[in-house]
Amino acid sequence: MDILEFVLQVLLGITSVLLTLLILLHKGRGGGLSDMFGGGMSTAVGSSGLAERNLNRFTVILALIWFVSIVGLGLITKLGVI
Repeated sequence: MDILEFVLQVLLGITSVLLTLLILLHKGRGGGLSDMFGGGMSTAVGSSGLAERNLNRFTVILALIWFVSIVGLGLITKLGVI
C-alpha cells in the first residue's frame, strides 16, 4: 500500500505541473502566456484548429488522470486499504 500511495503522489505532482502548463498554453482571449509561444501568430494565419483541438484532448486526458489520482489518494487516506 505504501508503494501505491507513493506512485499516486508522484503521478499527482507530475500531472499537476503538466496540467498547469497545458492550461497556460491554451489560446487566450486577450493575450497572455499563450501569445508568448506563438498563439498570437496562429490567429493571423487561421490554422490553429487542429492544434487547439489536440491541446484540448491532451488537457482533458491529463485532467482525468489528475482526478483519478486525487480520488485514489483520498480513498487510501480515508479507508487505509486499497
